[in-house]
Amino acid sequence: MANLKSAKTRVRRNNKRAIINSNRLNAVRTEVKKTRKAIAAGDQEAAVAAFKSTESLMARAASRGTVHKNTAARKISRLAAAVKAMVKKA
Repeated sequence: MANLKSAKTRVRRNNKRAIINSNRLNAVRTEVKKTRKAIAAGDQEAAVAAFKSTESLMARAASRGTVHKNTAARKISRLAAAVKAMVKKA
């Protein structure tokens, strides 16, 4: 356990941030699942709507440091390509 006051403060702060980051990451994962499910079902409108919210959440997570920016960009790009291919197919 930390002994210095500043170290105790950092431990408390890190625990709070871990909870916030975990919640944000779970929200992103849930949105990605919704998007993939809509793509698999072939529902264009749902896929486009889900992709918009996924992109927004992923970008926010990247800007806040929860996810690395390149990871977010890669995942957004792959989802966008899947949505575009689905829309083009129909």
